[in-house]
Amino acid sequence: MSKIAKKVIPVPSGVAVSVSDRTVRVVGPKGELTMGLPAQVEVLVEGNIINTTYDEGASHLAGLTRSTIANMTYGVTTGWSKVLELSGTGYRAAATNEQLTLNLGFSHPVIMVAPGGIAFEVKENKITVLGADKILVGGVAAKIRNLRPADPYKAKGLKYEGEVIVRKAGKAAKAAAGATK
Repeated sequence: MSKIAKKVIPVPSGVAVSVSDRTVRVVGPKGELTMGLPAQVEVLVEGNIINTTYDEGASHLAGLTRSTIANMTYGVTTGWSKVLELSGTGYRAAATNEQLTLNLGFSHPVIMVAPGGIAFEVKENKITVLGADKILVGGVAAKIRNLRPADPYKAKGLKYEGEVIVRKAGKAAKAAAGATK
């Protein structure tokens, strides 16, 4: 029995949810999202409430489906965002139209084109990835972070906002510690 799948999903005003041909479609002010349903899960839309029902043994799929639909309804009303922090001498970011230009210490600038439904904002040394689809926002943010992850010695590079980089001691600190013994 899935505790998550039993919870109903309230549909906010201004959002239309429809189910047809094993596909859930959610339309709101920030965009439109669709999702295919697993064979063992049924989704019922009754007024402004969404319920999930499932076959025996498919509670894990029902919980996943319920969470994904709840994320879709939140995304088309409020939207999702991930913030990346850029630190390091000479590291810069600039957002223009549908692309993000990053100077990360390489011999060339790295240009990332935003996929459909994604927008970039850059303020000071913070890059914000915005969109209605939670999975797509997280994936794009992960691709950006993987270009130059923060190193453990000087913490230079890209990290998520609030991420803690565990710092390591360098060779000089190790040599000084060994000399005192």
